[in-house]
Amino acid sequence: MSSDNHPLFLGFYNLLYRPKKDSLAYFLDKLSRESDTFFVVQIGANDGITHDPIHKFIKRDRWHGVLLEPQKLVFQNFLFPLYQKQTGIHTINAALGKNDGEATLYGIAFSNARWATGLASFDRSVIEKSFASGHVARQAKKQGIDIPIDETKWICEEKVRVVSVKTLIETYQIKKIDLLQIDTEGFDFEIIKMFDFTSIRPSSISYEHMHFSEQQKSECEKYLFSFGYQFISLGGNTLAISSKVY
Repeated sequence: MSSDNHPLFLGFYNLLYRPKKDSLAYFLDKLSRESDTFFVVQIGANDGITHDPIHKFIKRDRWHGVLLEPQKLVFQNFLFPLYQKQTGIHTINAALGKNDGEATLYGIAFSNARWATGLASFDRSVIEKSFASGHVARQAKKQGIDIPIDETKWICEEKVRVVSVKTLIETYQIKKIDLLQIDTEGFDFEIIKMFDFTSIRPSSISYEHMHFSEQQKSECEKYLFSFGYQFISLGGNTLAISSKVY
């Protein structure tokens, strides 16, 4: 329904949808309505819809932008079909990095379910912590599958394409970014630091701090504060808004 921009889907979000006050959706809704030419860069788009905070706004308000997802199967089966008919949205089967090339992405080896692909990370320890905390076991039980006895079959590696911020901006002729949306399972701060805020500064940045240590969370906020950002903490997410824009 969403991939075809069905009138019922668009009608609901245009006429009936009211985001919960002081939620991430509440603030994104407000930012979206303040711009007639909203441009988003999403890093770690996954399937583009499940637990995705921006999907409804892309569709409802006809955002333009570039969405990156490095996992090949997820991209081919879900993200690309979801947006292939969406004018102004470009989907890329790649990750963002300091330089063009490739990198190793770690993931759950025994499941391609959304909960599993959502854990994919360039930091292997993020996956290991998900096993240690019991999160993987709980999700596997819900799915009705058993975790392999052989621990070497728990985590898989995938070589993925990497594009730099410079290549991204030049290829898609990006002049402004209204929202930088990041969900990279603990790699969010590294993504933020890849952008040269002296040449192009996102008006707002949405990232997950739930995987950060207290020190990482503090360092990320100090870094963004130095570029004039203010913060709204929303559960496990942070919305940073440039005070020079809003």
